[in-house]
Amino acid sequence: MILADEGLAELHTHLGGSVASEILWSLAHEQGIALPVKDYWEFDRLVTVSDPRGVENLDALDAIYHWTELIQSSPLAVERSVHDAIGGAYRSQGITTLELRFNPMKRNRGGERDLDHIILAAVRGLDRARLEYPQVRAGLILMMDRTFDARQNEVIIEKAVRWSDRGVVGVDIAGPRPGGSRYDYAQIAPMVEGARAAGLGVTIHVGEEGPTGRDEISDVVEHLRPDRIGHGILAASDPELMGRLRDAGIVLEICPTSNLLTKALLDENEMRTTFRAFVEHGVAFTIATDGPEMMRTHLRDELELLHRIGALDEDELHAANACGHAASFIGRR
Repeated sequence: MILADEGLAELHTHLGGSVASEILWSLAHEQGIALPVKDYWEFDRLVTVSDPRGVENLDALDAIYHWTELIQSSPLAVERSVHDAIGGAYRSQGITTLELRFNPMKRNRGGERDLDHIILAAVRGLDRARLEYPQVRAGLILMMDRTFDARQNEVIIEKAVRWSDRGVVGVDIAGPRPGGSRYDYAQIAPMVEGARAAGLGVTIHVGEEGPTGRDEISDVVEHLRPDRIGHGILAASDPELMGRLRDAGIVLEICPTSNLLTKALLDENEMRTTFRAFVEHGVAFTIATDGPEMMRTHLRDELELLHRIGALDEDELHAANACGHAASFIGRR
């Protein structure tokens, strides 16, 4: 097994994709959520990327997240989800540095639930898991959304700062681009600066899709100066952009299986080419799953995949894992 004796670092995993189907099934029934299916195995296909050919696009992936986020939209469900995600990562994969990201506003039923109660529930789950698994460094990342208005995203940053002494370690933004057009990252720059000033880490979802993907990476580097970028794989075709990432010390969080399933990478050959480009240009990166349960993979599967196809050798995999531990936002405040 690759890196069999090392504790692994997982920096890019969504809470909505990190909880086993059987737990989500129980949570849905405990809360009386009306599901579109009545059979567990149909439900399993509903909340995972069950087709090995993947999904048609990121919109199809968002449709899966609709269900996991709905099921996790209560304090009870959020607490249990965080607790189980951290414990499961350590027990099954030996992950000793784990950051879980989620959007609390997508779990408060449109304002029906108090946002602080949702975040506090996540903190309780984090605390319980850290007590049970003291070997694990774990933290939470709160996510803004590209479909939200400015005030909604400001509130998420305010909450991240408020809860930064209880396990919230960073902020992010994701979600569909309104109208499919190039997103204006300059509009959230003041929010990001506020989070940074409070000691929070900054990671931005960008550069995994679309004709403007590379341009958006450039925008993010210029306007937001993030510590890390979620995905960022489209930079591999642009030597100048890779140089900017390298010189800025920005770490990419690359999710191989997820990128294949969402068609961000066409096949294993393109994956190999992408990783070799980053290695050759000195771009720092770490390996992640995006959501192990939803993607039906695990972190050690990702490492084995990259080694099998010749994308990275064992020393490079070791370096990527070490980069993950070093680039974590946990304990930086």
